[in-house]
Amino acid sequence: MKTALSIAGTDPSGGAGIQADLKTMTAHGVYAMTAVTALVAQNTTGVKSIVESSPEFLAQQLDCVFTDIFPDAVKTGMVASVPLIQVIADKLEEYGAKNIVVDPVMVATSGDRLISEDAVGALKRRLFPLAAVITPNIPEAELLAGMSITDAGGMERAARTIYDACGCAVLCKGGHRLNDASDFLYAGGEGRWFHGRRVNNPNTHGTGCTLSSAIASNLALGRDLETSVERAKAYLSGALGAMLDLGKGSGPLDHTFAISGPFTR
Repeated sequence: MKTALSIAGTDPSGGAGIQADLKTMTAHGVYAMTAVTALVAQNTTGVKSIVESSPEFLAQQLDCVFTDIFPDAVKTGMVASVPLIQVIADKLEEYGAKNIVVDPVMVATSGDRLISEDAVGALKRRLFPLAAVITPNIPEAELLAGMSITDAGGMERAARTIYDACGCAVLCKGGHRLNDASDFLYAGGEGRWFHGRRVNNPNTHGTGCTLSSAIASNLALGRDLETSVERAKAYLSGALGAMLDLGKGSGPLDHTFAISGPFTR
C-alpha cells in the first residue's frame, strides 16, 4: 500500500487541515500519516485560535514517520513560522523525501495575511525548491509573484514568475477570485490549463487542503504530475458536486484569531 504524509495544522470540524488530508488520502487508497504543525480551534465559519507545535516536537514527529513508515509523497499545509519551516525543510532534505506538494497557506479567504514576511521568504528559500509542485490560490500567487492577477493571462504570468524565482512547478488556482474553476500549471518551461466548472456550493471550507492532498495521493500512487492534477481536480469537483451540507455556517471565514505557543505573534 502506498503511503502519504500530511504536515499541517488541525481542524476539529474535520473539513480542512490534516483531518481533510486524512480523509482525502484514505479515499484514494493511500495510507495516510500526519505531523502536526499547529492545533487550530476552527470550524466552517472561522478560526478562533492557534497553538503552534515547537520545532523540537515537530522534528520528533517527522523522525518517527520517516524512520518507520517512509512516505511515498508528502503534502505540507499551514506552517506559520520560520523555525517550523526550517525544521520541515531540514527533515525533508535529511530523509530524501520525494513527491512533495506544498500548499502555501498564506492568505485567508477574507484577504488577511496569515504569515509574516519572514515566513514567506523562508517558504520560498527552503520549501519551494524541494517541491514537485506548489498550489497557491490567486491572492497567494499575487503575493509570491509581486503582481496583481485579474485574468487568465495574469495567472500564467504569475505562475511563470514564481517558477523562475523558486525552481518549482506551480499550479495557480483560479477559482478563488476569477469566475471559473480553471487552474494553470506551469512546469518544466511549459504551461497547461486544467479547465473546470464552478460548482454552486457555498461549502468550500478546506477545498485547498483537499486538492493538494489529492495531488499528493496520486503522486504517491505513481502517476505523473499532470495526471495527478487532473485526477485531483476531478475528485474535488465530485466532492463539491455532492452538495454536502453539515453545519450552520454560511458566511465567509473570519480569520481574526489569537496565536499562542512557542512563537507568539
